Amino acid sequence: MTAPRVLFLCTHNSARSQMAEALLRSRSRGRVEVESAGTEKTLVRPLALKALKEIGIDASAQTSKTLDRFIDERFDYVITVCDAANDACPTFPNAGAREHWSLPDPSKATGSEEEQLAVYRAVRVELEERVAALITRLASGGAQA
Repeated sequence: MTAPRVLFLCTHNSARSQMAEALLRSRSRGRVEVESAGTEKTLVRPLALKALKEIGIDASAQTSKTLDRFIDERFDYVITVCDAANDACPTFPNAGAREHWSLPDPSKATGSEEEQLAVYRAVRVELEERVAALITRLASGGAQA
């Protein structure tokens, strides 16, 4: 049996989708193949990496990628984590199931670095909960909830 494949999509592939990728990779302990991409390529946000590092996940090797490189690949789940990506990609070829997780954009946070980091942490916590639920569904062979 092959590992389930999951693709997280966001506009810039710089924060939410990167955190989701790192969380699923870490929490599934290699039982899930996971990628992330964006409709545009940018850089991974340092505060996203810092929020992950706080819980023991080093995602510093991850890079921002565009979805073009994955368009011909098969995924069991394609999950958008921002509303703009959801609107830009209402369907995805070769996707077994399609989900949308509407999450606030932490890169739009203002204030001191600590205030901005608090927003990244809040998004990370929500992603941790959603990723845990996804892992449970994948382990049970469940389809889209």
